[in-house]
Amino acid sequence: MTATPTIIVAPDSFKGTATAAEASTHLAEGIREVLPNAEIILAPMADGGEGTAAVFGGETITLPTTNAAGRLTEASYTLDQETATAYIDVAAASGLPAVADNPVPTTGDTYGTGVLIADAVSRGATRITLGLGGTATTDGGSGILVALGAVLRNREGYSLRQGGVDLASLDNIDTAMLNIPAGAAEWILLTDVSAPATGPDGAARVFAPQKGATPDEVEVLDAGLTHMCDVLGVDGTKPGMGAAGGIAVGLTWLSTLLHGSDDHIHVLPGAPLIARATGLEEMIPRADLVITGEGRLDAQSYTGKVVGTLHGLAHAAGVPLAVAAGEIDGDIPVGVIPVELENHADVSIQLRTAGRKIAEQFISRG
Repeated sequence: MTATPTIIVAPDSFKGTATAAEASTHLAEGIREVLPNAEIILAPMADGGEGTAAVFGGETITLPTTNAAGRLTEASYTLDQETATAYIDVAAASGLPAVADNPVPTTGDTYGTGVLIADAVSRGATRITLGLGGTATTDGGSGILVALGAVLRNREGYSLRQGGVDLASLDNIDTAMLNIPAGAAEWILLTDVSAPATGPDGAARVFAPQKGATPDEVEVLDAGLTHMCDVLGVDGTKPGMGAAGGIAVGLTWLSTLLHGSDDHIHVLPGAPLIARATGLEEMIPRADLVITGEGRLDAQSYTGKVVGTLHGLAHAAGVPLAVAAGEIDGDIPVGVIPVELENHADVSIQLRTAGRKIAEQFISRG
């Protein structure tokens, strides 16, 4: 170990307790107590879920919109005027925490996210980067479509009810009032899961129960997404199409309608793209230690999440990786330094203590 080691601190958010930026700061404070001369680089991370927008630079825009239950709320997104890109977490308006006390698994919709998208386009955004994760919805992105002026109708010509409950009755979409500039944007959809939209591993069967759906409601939602894919001519079996309740289904149809192909919509794993976009991928080979963290470290952490992405990059570069986690379950890969947060009401103290422990273990390993 050099006298002035370079340490990259790149945690995900600890949902409900600390943002990725806050976690980075607190972990670094603990490291500094043990390694006062270290060069510490703060690089907050995300994987397409909650906290993705905050990773990118730009102006924070906050405005009134609706949550997944249709109730008035406020939500924020990041607008980078220089690149004409809006970074929007779908969870900001359509997230599960806002309706956790009264879940809306079949009627929850993404209309509020569509309001943010329309606002961003009105401010000059031509590229919309959506972080798909943490939603309370399984509506196939139909709420966003409605917010952008589309009307989903059944065979009798009536508008569908909000959410996924009526998608199995979809017959056509009226685009007479469509927000063309918004629909024609370049879409970057960042996923934190690789699930398809439909089937046994799809959005409804895997994630709808977490949003409060009963077994019967799961069947209704899966049938609705399947029918929606069939009517719109969208392949719902592709990896990532099931993220955020199948949002990519509606947006793929919209982009393809306006451009004649799906060349302007990109469904991508979030963590690798964010690591590349923020320069973290280039920095890791020059580091002596990489530290990340998340609420729970388990087998899923290594499948496209922040921990798995950084483990792959650090391992390839021969750099050790430390992980601070609220809970650790399962086997730990070789080369990973795991530190479980101590039980304390103050998350800043938990993270500073974890940073200190990681630094001590790093020193002991030489």
